[in-house]
Amino acid sequence: MALQRKLPTARSPFDRLAIDDLKSRIRPLKLRRRISAAVRSPRFLPILLIIAGAALLLFVASQYGSMYLAQKRLATRWEQEQQKHTQSPEAAADDSMIRLVIPRIELTSFVMEGTNHRSLLLGPGHMAHTPQPGDSGNSVISGHRDTFFRHIHELEKGDQIYVERGGKRVVYEVTGKKIVDPDDVSVTRPSKETELTLITCYPTYYIGPAPKRLVVFAKSAPADQEATLTTSGQKKLAHAAQN
Repeated sequence: MALQRKLPTARSPFDRLAIDDLKSRIRPLKLRRRISAAVRSPRFLPILLIIAGAALLLFVASQYGSMYLAQKRLATRWEQEQQKHTQSPEAAADDSMIRLVIPRIELTSFVMEGTNHRSLLLGPGHMAHTPQPGDSGNSVISGHRDTFFRHIHELEKGDQIYVERGGKRVVYEVTGKKIVDPDDVSVTRPSKETELTLITCYPTYYIGPAPKRLVVFAKSAPADQEATLTTSGQKKLAHAAQN
């Protein structure tokens, strides 16, 4: 029969202190042994993977939730501004909000100011130190390839892009696209013309940090082309604006 170690019986207050000290040393040792045995168990790895997967799903869901709520709030504010402007046309329009509409890929989103992590999480970001979208010069907007700019690689020469700000709409026409290195800043160069440059990571479905950047170039359309949209363009714009 296996011998079991028994704790000494307390005969005085000093013995009680010694026993308590011994117990305090034994308990952490037992806990460490149990944890070590659990980690070595073949069932530990699947449980760990399930916990990690659940945590990752919660993180992604929170990111997309923040993005959706931010765009929803901006859309509500946009509609309120439109109604206010309709009721009082002489009132100055709020030009702090920018709506980007690309009918070809059915994209409608509100542009955030800045290209930091937080801004790009909530929407496409206007690059600081470049003109505001719709103004003269080369305005640069960046966006994530797995959210808002997922399909800009589908844009072709001649496709239209609409920028709405301050009660006005500026129509751009895609002139081309290019794949560049991440440190190529030549695509953000100033311009005397009214231009729009869209930038996202590339390849679109690359796993991990993408090694390249996809750049789409566009210039403001002629005045007569801005005033007249084709029937197909109107349908695409209406469909995109509803989403």
